[in-house]
Amino acid sequence: MDFQTAVKTCFAKYTDFSGRASRSEFWWFILAEVVVLVVASLIHQYVYFIAALGFLLPVLAVGARRLHDIGKSGWLQLLMIIPLINLVLIYFFVQPTQPETNAHGAPPVA
Repeated sequence: MDFQTAVKTCFAKYTDFSGRASRSEFWWFILAEVVVLVVASLIHQYVYFIAALGFLLPVLAVGARRLHDIGKSGWLQLLMIIPLINLVLIYFFVQPTQPETNAHGAPPVA
């Protein structure tokens, strides 16, 4: 999946916490979020706050779908609030896609 398709897909599925998201879809979207937030922070603090709020639901949704892709529960995102333990999420996010169908559906078309 390329950058533009990943961003479009994640914003189109911003409230879809079911299904699966490929590794490339997740990381391209995270790159887009980081770029937008860096630019927004250079503009003004309020612009950054609005951009961060705009990305909140899509990031949570794609994170849950990415965890589903490796056979984990989307609720594991709650580890983000625990310092140092949240590094486990990075490990989960870089894992390869499960090639077989799991409880969350068929593998995503990457």
